[in-house]
Amino acid sequence: MATQDNPVKGPASYFPSIEKKYGQPIAHWEKVINRAGPLKHMELVTHLKTEHEMGHGHANALVAWVLAKRK
Repeated sequence: MATQDNPVKGPASYFPSIEKKYGQPIAHWEKVINRAGPLKHMELVTHLKTEHEMGHGHANALVAWVLAKRK
């Protein structure tokens, strides 16, 4: 859990702004990425950008987080 002395770092630091901007919880975007198929990192980023009009930084953060969970 993030605190003032221990802020959230890495891809998760984008999550509040992603949820606010795109109106969906992170779980929704995780499902979108997982349903996209066995694509590589940048292919998934491109998918979010083209199919869901997501900005590069937000798409990259989500993909990095989802792929890290798969390991």
